[in-house]
Amino acid sequence: MMPNSLKMLLLAGCALAAPPAVAESATPATHAQTGRDDVHFVPAIAAADARTSLSDARLAIFTPTTDPIRTTIDYDIWDYALKRLVISMGPSERKGAVQAQPITGTRLKQGPQSRYRLEGSMVMFHFFDQDVIASFTEYRQDLERVVETHDISALPRNEQLAFWFNLHNVAMMEQIAREWPVREPKDIRIDGVPLDEAKFITLRGIPVSLRDIRENIVFRHWKDPKVIYGFWRGEIGMPHLQTNAFTGSNVAPLLDIAATDFINSLRGTQKIYGKLAVSELYAEVAPFYFPDFENDLRAHLAAYAEEPVVELLAETDRTVATIREHDISDLHGGARPANYLFVDVTPGSAAANPWQLGCTEKMGQGACNLLYARALKLDRMVRRGKPVSRVFFSNIDLPGDPPNKNAVQ
Repeated sequence: MMPNSLKMLLLAGCALAAPPAVAESATPATHAQTGRDDVHFVPAIAAADARTSLSDARLAIFTPTTDPIRTTIDYDIWDYALKRLVISMGPSERKGAVQAQPITGTRLKQGPQSRYRLEGSMVMFHFFDQDVIASFTEYRQDLERVVETHDISALPRNEQLAFWFNLHNVAMMEQIAREWPVREPKDIRIDGVPLDEAKFITLRGIPVSLRDIRENIVFRHWKDPKVIYGFWRGEIGMPHLQTNAFTGSNVAPLLDIAATDFINSLRGTQKIYGKLAVSELYAEVAPFYFPDFENDLRAHLAAYAEEPVVELLAETDRTVATIREHDISDLHGGARPANYLFVDVTPGSAAANPWQLGCTEKMGQGACNLLYARALKLDRMVRRGKPVSRVFFSNIDLPGDPPNKNAVQ
């Protein structure tokens, strides 16, 4: 018999085939890692405004308007799926996970090996069958059809932002799922083109890549750097995939949560050789958000820093972008678990109940070990009085509120 958790997973995937609902109120009649001391990676790229010629000019049709209409898009299906496909690893303890050990009697290491594997979130790609994967493609195409039938640029800014995040993240999950097992998403090619550059998304007849959505639509028109944390890249070392779909009402607080999580994790900030080492993500987006890299980035980090990172900022006077982990954010580490090994769970804890952890031979020893380590980590944090989750409050729209209330700029 298939465990209930797996049945729910398959149901979630099949449900994705339902199109996103668009709700409209009164609208106008017409609307037109390395750790090396010698690395200081900041791309030699001109300021974002000077790079307009590099972008597809046709994407200008997605420039936000100044007279938004009150239209919302319902992502309940995607939200339902995320809550069943994604496992949050909880806030960072700011210490790397111990080195994974080979399975007893073998030299085989299973599951994620990254020292950051107890941070961020993990996706259960191992349980995606062909029907589930096809449902992601169908849902991505449904989101593309929303663009055909509605003027996305005329929505309130937060509604637009939520749409771009969800489209990007659905498309990323779809493509990784199609190629899984794969150790690093950056190795994926679509017709010979790297995943990030492949123009497999079509919006109003315009071929669009994942990078286009990030840089030529969102980064070009949103000035708040916290938007960088809404895009999931499929890698452990990047901002995590949250278990809530973005909506116009929750996008601002969810971005604050994502920024706080990443900045206060080892994936975001460390002290290496007396310097403030940060994720290479910050160098990648520097032309858009951190033109004066040292000062602009430190100001941004300080806005979300908790005590350990506040101290780190005070103790260092130079910033180097050298942290990167390309490993896939997958519960099984981008590899199928061996089907000939008996799954064991370390005894001596309530969390050691294999059914409580969801551990079976189908789950695999590596994934079970990761879930067990996660349970121990969260238990430690609770005993020390540290929060193991974050709470957000969505904005409440009241009659007479402007369409762009609390908009992310």
